Amino acid sequence: MTDSTTGTAGPVLDLGPQTEVLARLAAGVTDEQLAGPTPCPDYAVRHLLGHLLGLTVAFRDAGRKDLGATTDTSPDSALPDVTPGWRGELPKALAELADAWRDPAAWTGATRAGGVDLPGDVAGLVATDELVVHGWDLARATGQEYTPDPDALRACHDFLAAGVDDPTRDAIFGPVVPVGPQASLLDRAVGLSGREPGWRPRS
Repeated sequence: MTDSTTGTAGPVLDLGPQTEVLARLAAGVTDEQLAGPTPCPDYAVRHLLGHLLGLTVAFRDAGRKDLGATTDTSPDSALPDVTPGWRGELPKALAELADAWRDPAAWTGATRAGGVDLPGDVAGLVATDELVVHGWDLARATGQEYTPDPDALRACHDFLAAGVDDPTRDAIFGPVVPVGPQASLLDRAVGLSGREPGWRPRS
């Protein structure tokens, strides 16, 4: 994206509004909810939060091009979990992630996340997808309202839609869940991610 007043390239997308949404959702999680189920079959809420913290740090460092242990580790290497200090660590890491991707250089060149080498702009979109979809996961799992940042939601939907015919996508996202033609953009993105938009925890 180019700034029309200066002619210089700017970041493709400001992730700050979406990271702020996610931080508010995390702050609304009670200790009693940590053992509850989520739309991710293998994750309780505590595991989802641990995954969010890990991916946030990884994509922060991917944006900074600070490659190492945080960007080289596959998210499937171990079951994630919260740390004792997660309530302070997660919002701090989310703010740092947003700041890293405000640098136009984050969206250029090559980087790495989850042990996978990626172009910078693709890594930024993967980060956006993670923030939007896992925000929905967390909100549904903990009974909170969810209104993602509109720009992040559109980028997430378009990223998922562009890969719908990729034969390898189901190994990452699961099969697409069809939704009706009148479904919201959020429900369409959730369905493209392989989730059932109507998911709720069993009472």
